[in-house]
Amino acid sequence: MLIEVAGTGSVVWLEGLPGSGKTTLARQLADALGAAHRPVEVLDGDEVRRGLSPEIGFSREDRDRHARRVGYVANLLSRHGVTVIVALITPYESSRQAVRDLLGPRLLEVWLECPVDVCRARDPKGLYRKAQEGKLQQMTGVDDPFEIPTRPELVIHTGSRTVPQCLDLLREALDRRDSSSLPQGPG
Repeated sequence: MLIEVAGTGSVVWLEGLPGSGKTTLARQLADALGAAHRPVEVLDGDEVRRGLSPEIGFSREDRDRHARRVGYVANLLSRHGVTVIVALITPYESSRQAVRDLLGPRLLEVWLECPVDVCRARDPKGLYRKAQEGKLQQMTGVDDPFEIPTRPELVIHTGSRTVPQCLDLLREALDRRDSSSLPQGPG
């Protein structure tokens, strides 16, 4: 039996420095949406890289290629009514623009703004420590730039807010996006 999903999904694209809270917020939002019986999928940059782009490195071109691939998968899923939550550093404006061009009005770009000192203190994967020890090159926010997003629909200051506060802001923005994309009936 086929189940038809009504409507088009959204893509919540969480971008920011390593340690800014992308994966944490993606998982929390997915849990909340799943509990509301909404079809949802998380595309975490590290996980997707292992499965979809294991051959590429971390050059600007490789990061751009990876973002485009993740955008392509998000596009496929969202066209079928899935809310896709992407957790991907996405350090370059050109990559963000390519994703915006692909996803159009389904995209909710969210910059998780967090001072590098806070990210370094969190360091959930030990990346900042490895970069400081010289064991990791091309680390975003250390020796590779993170270009400040120019057009995000939402900026969340994760360094000064709790996870529940950030989650509330995300849900409110997604609710606004979803309600504005509903077809308007006769008035």
